[in-house]
Amino acid sequence: MNVLDMKFLDKDAEKETTVRSYLKKLLIALWREGDLFCGKRPFGNSSWKYYIYAGLIKNGIVEGKLDEDGYVDDIDEEAADNLICGVIMSL
Repeated sequence: MNVLDMKFLDKDAEKETTVRSYLKKLLIALWREGDLFCGKRPFGNSSWKYYIYAGLIKNGIVEGKLDEDGYVDDIDEEAADNLICGVIMSL
């Protein structure tokens, strides 16, 4: 599976999206907001990275555990971040 095409639930937007679409949305927000960009809450919620993490776990791409509500309970953040950084570099 191409990670860029992996679907996950963007809980801020309350809809399913792909990693590709989400990263584009994030980069557009960074570009438009410039110095005012808030990396902690780019879409209003500080757990925005965990939506992608949950998708990675659910799709068996990264090892981890989800709780009963589908939120990340345990994950190797360094491995997940390295994977996403690799995906970004492939663009």
